[in-house]
Amino acid sequence: MNRLDQIRSQTRPAWIFEGQAQHLGILFFMLAGVYHLLPEPTDAHRILLLTPRGWALTSVWLAVAHQVVVAIGFRTELHLHLLTRLFGDKAFATWAMIFLPLLALRPLTVLAAGLSDTGSLGLWRPGEIVIGAALLIPAGYALWSTFRYFTLERALGADHFYDEIAEMPMETRGAFGWTPNAMYGLAFLGLWGIALLCGSWAALVAAAFQHAYIWVHMYTVEGPDMRRIYGVEDKAAED
Repeated sequence: MNRLDQIRSQTRPAWIFEGQAQHLGILFFMLAGVYHLLPEPTDAHRILLLTPRGWALTSVWLAVAHQVVVAIGFRTELHLHLLTRLFGDKAFATWAMIFLPLLALRPLTVLAAGLSDTGSLGLWRPGEIVIGAALLIPAGYALWSTFRYFTLERALGADHFYDEIAEMPMETRGAFGWTPNAMYGLAFLGLWGIALLCGSWAALVAAAFQHAYIWVHMYTVEGPDMRRIYGVEDKAAED
């Protein structure tokens, strides 16, 4: 029996919801912080009908939607094989069509918030630009490493769908040699870079939320899944 089938044969209902009480609790307080930090100026500039606060909240809520969809998709596929049962051989392609647009909207909405709110940070503008540009370097390297070594399929969670992906070793090349999770640790710095290049408070709040919230996903969704898929618990038991 392959690893994914073994996981599904042992699945308990509690495994599907593991970490989600913590996820919702942390999210509640994070959203409260976002709304507190995003007052609406009376003379707010608008881009495509939305104010800076509107774009920042759009960015935040799209990130929430993305991660809730991923949590549901990952857990139901890993433990119930649900997406494959519904879509057959096209399950992963269907998943990619859901995942990728939500992923692309993350930096685009931060950029929209920044362009509608340029200069609102009120710091030394050359310094904002230099730091913002500098943050794009590790972010770009992490993205390049993801495509070059880790592959887009694995980034989309193919290890929840295919046993041959689940049996691959952890990636250690490129930016993954710097940190085991280069996508979350480094690639998300690009959002901070966008916000600083624009000198935008609204974009900075959205970037900070997104970067913090992806780690909530890591510890409440992906972390438990990885422990089962990659046998961390099994190895601990053997030791």
